[in-house]
Amino acid sequence: MDWEELHLVQHLVRHGSLSAAARAMGTTQPTLSRRLEAFEQKTRKTLFERQPGGLVPTAVCLSILSALEHMEANALAVERRLAVQDDALEGTITVTSLDWIGDYLLAPILTKFAAMHPGVSIHLLNDGRRFNLSRRDADIALRFGSFDQNDIVERKVADVAYGLFATEAYLDCFGHPDVAGEGRNQTIVELVEVPVRVSLSTWLKDLLPEARVLLRTNSIRSQLSAVETGQALATLPHFIAAGRNGLVALDLGVAAPVLPLKLGVHPELRELPRVRKLMDFAVSQFAPLRVSLNPSG
Repeated sequence: MDWEELHLVQHLVRHGSLSAAARAMGTTQPTLSRRLEAFEQKTRKTLFERQPGGLVPTAVCLSILSALEHMEANALAVERRLAVQDDALEGTITVTSLDWIGDYLLAPILTKFAAMHPGVSIHLLNDGRRFNLSRRDADIALRFGSFDQNDIVERKVADVAYGLFATEAYLDCFGHPDVAGEGRNQTIVELVEVPVRVSLSTWLKDLLPEARVLLRTNSIRSQLSAVETGQALATLPHFIAAGRNGLVALDLGVAAPVLPLKLGVHPELRELPRVRKLMDFAVSQFAPLRVSLNPSG
């Protein structure tokens, strides 16, 4: 039996639909549909119920999932161990991070590293999803908080401070927000967050529960642009907001969120020379940024 056929079943279970699995696998929905139908005909088993909301695994499918997970874990272990035998400082490194972290911090660091090592190519994925490092969805991850996977080696690189920001024009129009007034007559931009950053939106909602939400967005850059219109407040990282002309950090007498920023890598891949050198380089590049990332730290 072809491992790729079995791997397809895993992807479909994980993503819940042909379209989502196709995006994750870099292919098309019709292609996956044909492959699934061919595999079900080959095995003479129905593995998924087709429903309007997606694919639902049948009892037959669920009965083989544990075995498939073991097969995948063993295959990935072989892949990682073969990879670390390559002691040349060349090849591709895939790094995943969040939107503004990748744009403002990682992109320059990774570009410098690639320029220093001509044999290395780096792929940066700015995505709020939690990539599975054990499955090598990415080689290195930079994210807030701890990693879900128990077998990941974490390395803290900085603390990142956030604050409430507005323009002078906003304050002239709406006044300084009053915590005692619960944000009445104030307007905000709300961050639609992945779970690891949920403290940011919770913090602002708790402070100003009566404020009107003008915009919800999953992008820090969109929040920044919205605040610069002078029509709303938002919780933003000091690193990018404090240096913007016209933006003012507001002191509400309440401690603002400070989130730990960590690098993560699978312990076996950490021994791969290009991965190890990139991690060491990234840590060295973050060191002089720590004060600007957390001014009050």
